[in-house]
Amino acid sequence: MNFDKKIHKKSDVDLNNLDNYLVEVPSGRFRVSSFPIEGGQLVELSLIIPTYNESKNIPHLIEKLSYILDQVLPNDYELIVVDDNSPDRCWEIAQSLISQYPQLRVMRRVSEKGLSTAVIRGWQVARGKILGVIDADLQHPPEILLQLLTAMRNNADIALASRYVGKGGVSDWSFIRRFLSRGAQLLGLVILPDVLGRVSDPMSGYFLVHRSAIAEYTLNPSGYKILLEVLGRGKIHQIAEVAYVFQERLQGESKVTWKQYVEYIQHLLRLRFSRGKINRIKQRISFPNKRFLQFCLVGLTGVFVDMLLLYILHDPSFLGLGLTRSKIFAAEVAIINNFFWNDAWTFNDLSRQQKGWLKRLERFFKFNFICLMGLILNVLILNLLFNLLGVHYLVANVMAIAIVTFWNFWINLKLSWRSTDTK
Repeated sequence: MNFDKKIHKKSDVDLNNLDNYLVEVPSGRFRVSSFPIEGGQLVELSLIIPTYNESKNIPHLIEKLSYILDQVLPNDYELIVVDDNSPDRCWEIAQSLISQYPQLRVMRRVSEKGLSTAVIRGWQVARGKILGVIDADLQHPPEILLQLLTAMRNNADIALASRYVGKGGVSDWSFIRRFLSRGAQLLGLVILPDVLGRVSDPMSGYFLVHRSAIAEYTLNPSGYKILLEVLGRGKIHQIAEVAYVFQERLQGESKVTWKQYVEYIQHLLRLRFSRGKINRIKQRISFPNKRFLQFCLVGLTGVFVDMLLLYILHDPSFLGLGLTRSKIFAAEVAIINNFFWNDAWTFNDLSRQQKGWLKRLERFFKFNFICLMGLILNVLILNLLFNLLGVHYLVANVMAIAIVTFWNFWINLKLSWRSTDTK
């Protein structure tokens, strides 16, 4: 379909088949109206289903979603399939279902592609007070929609399904896929902590948001992580998260490629350097001061272990080993010390939700990985202060530890002690 003009007459708008509905948004920027399109009757929920080659999954998904929503929102919702002209003619399969499911609407895009823009195009023609998105590949359990709706009715501005809270998790991911997912989240926390730090699963593609929270704000998405744009530019105060287990795809092929990871990084950087265009929320997340104090006290025991071992290993009167080698060994022992104290005290309330030695081992590896990344920064600062500025190596070490303490606390809070079950 073409996007070079607007439609103004009610008679031009087909509220079931949206192929003829044209939306004008210049320069790749998007806005969702505060009110539904002309001729549309307001409904409670508009759920967007972006598709590309999902013809085998879409009938089953529409059936399940309709069954669930007919019970809680009879005649008060709509399902909008936005298809990017799929070679498997997914859009045609979806259109054939309209007579069976009157709440279904279909948009076929010919000259524009991309998951994020598909979602916003759907929102632009949506009639719902609540707008949402769900994948068409059945990896997002439709049943979770009921919990998301409940959260929205309890005054949340946005309710998202998360793999990293409560009993959420992933079904059968490989180590590499887990590493890439967590690495992308970690990178996001570094580049855009005030946005991504607000939620446990910023790359979730399954969420509901009030129209009023994003209406009339200019959105400029890229790639496939629309939630970043909503959190970064929308007026989001109250956030709710619902745990879910990410399912394995049964039909079709995954569309996650390296290109999408590159687009994700580009999106983060564009949000980071928007220079005031990101919507700043006055009510920030309160910093966990008590937990941070506990983390620092544990860190002091680690400093003692670190300093003692560094002195024994490096000082000429003892073993006289090289500074870098001595520091790495001393730091690893200190990390082990810190983990057990933090697990038993600082994050004890979170640890109790993840019982068993396997879960503890998982937390330890996450903690160790994050702290080792801090160690790289620590070693660089130590060598800079000692070799270039002539600071005594013990003083330089204390200064380096202080700098990376906040990093270790914040990232571990967001990643290491998140409750994640794999089923």
